[in-house]
Amino acid sequence: MLKMLRVRTLALVLTATLCLWAWPALAAAGLNGRLASVAWLQANLSRPDVLVIDSSPAALHKQQHIPGAVLSNLFTFGPASPPPAEMEQRLRSMGVSPGQQIVLVDAGGTYMAARLFWDLVHYGLPAENLFILDGGMAKWRELGGPLTQEPTPPRALGTVRITTMNQDVRVRLPEFLAATADPVKHVMLEALEPEYFFGGAAFFNRGGHVPHATLMPAGDFYNADKTFKSPAELRRMLQHLGISPEQQVLTYCGGGGAAAVPFFALRYLLDHAQVRMFQESQMGWLQDERELPLWTYGAPYLVRDSAWLKAWGSPMLKAFGLSRLGIVDVRSTEQFKLGHVPLAMNIPELAQSGQLARLEALALAVRQAGLDRSHEALVVSEGGLNEHAALAFLMLEALGQHRVSIFIDSLERWAELGQVVARPAATAGGATTMVRPPSPDAPALAAMRSGLFTRSESGPAASAARVYVASGRQSPSFSPAGRVIHLPYERLLNADGTPKAAKDIWKVLDQAGVPRYAEIVFFADSLGEAAVNYVSFKLMGFPALKVWAP
Repeated sequence: MLKMLRVRTLALVLTATLCLWAWPALAAAGLNGRLASVAWLQANLSRPDVLVIDSSPAALHKQQHIPGAVLSNLFTFGPASPPPAEMEQRLRSMGVSPGQQIVLVDAGGTYMAARLFWDLVHYGLPAENLFILDGGMAKWRELGGPLTQEPTPPRALGTVRITTMNQDVRVRLPEFLAATADPVKHVMLEALEPEYFFGGAAFFNRGGHVPHATLMPAGDFYNADKTFKSPAELRRMLQHLGISPEQQVLTYCGGGGAAAVPFFALRYLLDHAQVRMFQESQMGWLQDERELPLWTYGAPYLVRDSAWLKAWGSPMLKAFGLSRLGIVDVRSTEQFKLGHVPLAMNIPELAQSGQLARLEALALAVRQAGLDRSHEALVVSEGGLNEHAALAFLMLEALGQHRVSIFIDSLERWAELGQVVARPAATAGGATTMVRPPSPDAPALAAMRSGLFTRSESGPAASAARVYVASGRQSPSFSPAGRVIHLPYERLLNADGTPKAAKDIWKVLDQAGVPRYAEIVFFADSLGEAAVNYVSFKLMGFPALKVWAP
């Protein structure tokens, strides 16, 4: 009897050893990062150290599930998480023990498995023991994986211990709020669909996104067959959005569900170490008693109104050097003399056609006007987002201006609101204009922005596809080779020339088939027409924009 017991013990040890030896080979055959393929799970489903946890809703699990899969009762929506002791009991009741390979399953292409993955890592389970079934139940069915409606028999009580929460995967509101003020070092990555991001839909009392957020919906991480996109494709998408591994990425959504998808993909498929999830997400943001803001445009600071200009264009602030603002009136000299915003400088050349051929002369005119390149340049024109204002915006960006914005009101509206209108006849008795010396920091050709204009019909090789947007009222007299979308700029504006609400602009762009992961090149017979769409798309937060240089 003792000899037989020793033989059985030796057999178990050899079996376990063979499993450990086989693990690297099995990993190469069906494990990719923290993803398990359907083929791998089919081959390893009966192994005692493999535990399948189904994160699907109970009703779907009851209809059909993978044999042996344990229904999860761990997923907690929103900021409420059970204490570690309670979570330990839940995990043990499911048979979770140290050293197991745990495969998480959902319907495929959803956030349920990713959120369960985040929960388990948050409670201290080692990520190297956790996997998500790539493609979920959709891929499992497609490839003929076995299914059952029979309830899974209770498993033996597990022995897992939860001692310390892993705070490295979670960001809380104070730090998340501080990060929105530093978008260079931080990325607030929103995982909701564009309708929510641009304010067309809302989970709570307000729609929109946190300031400086980047849109990357959870659905964008999946292929059509519900599997995750390849690491190379995901890196291309991040590169297009300007997200680098050096940045701290903080994912969020409405209530902490969809945000788990980019968290999982960036951290465990792309080895992007600086990724955390804001569990409370918009729910926590909007519940804060400070009434924290939400934006609808991607870059709302590109347009300014009279109330803003009254505050930051104040002659007192300018006199004490407290306002880093240059007011650039691009109307004709005759119009400017009839009346203008106080302290404005008149540079009509910025809004005239043909300036691309004489950038050096344009840079000199800007320098002589005294515009400081390190300040924000506010373009004043006839009102609204018109061709003159957009062309001046484009030229100032080309000259390397730190920030450019457009005064969306007209001078008449400025006056209607009771603001001072400066006129040459009145300047002798009041500080309505200011004589400025040429700015030593004014644009020089060496400081000009490169890559804004293109004359090449070949799109980017490694970053993104290219799409051309014909921006004039009529189809232009020429058309670059490639995909062309005719989108007259007036479709994105209200009758008074102001930009439509972000949610309405998005509807137009979506219906026109404008992609979100492509370089957009604007062209028209008039450079001003192309410039209007350039500003509108930039207002919406599109990252890779160029203008066809005639």
